[in-house]
Amino acid sequence: MAEGARASRKAPNPAQRSTVSIDVQTGHANPVALDPIIHVRVRLGIVSALAVEDSLTFNELKERLDTSDGNLSVHARRLEEAGYVEIRKSFEGRMPRTDYRLTATGRKALTEYLNHMEALIESVRE
Repeated sequence: MAEGARASRKAPNPAQRSTVSIDVQTGHANPVALDPIIHVRVRLGIVSALAVEDSLTFNELKERLDTSDGNLSVHARRLEEAGYVEIRKSFEGRMPRTDYRLTATGRKALTEYLNHMEALIESVRE
């Protein structure tokens, strides 16, 4: 993949995001401004599961999200690149073990995402 293409996929800087983006013409929450890192089903599932658990293993996340090894790995790596999830690899006896934890940045991003979704829901119901 070309470096320019890779750079365009980098995570937005959490400090540069506003909590909720409002469309100035309509006064409603802007759905386009949702965090693109979290706004993917598997990634949202990962951060949501980690928000209520201190940590989860690869197999626990895979089972909860009903997804494949490859799908979970790709999405977890993307969350790690964004600084939302911390991944620790170790061995339990001779078996590899991968543990996932939500970072403070990830928790803040999830809170902002949920606030934005609530604002969108309120906008639609008005």
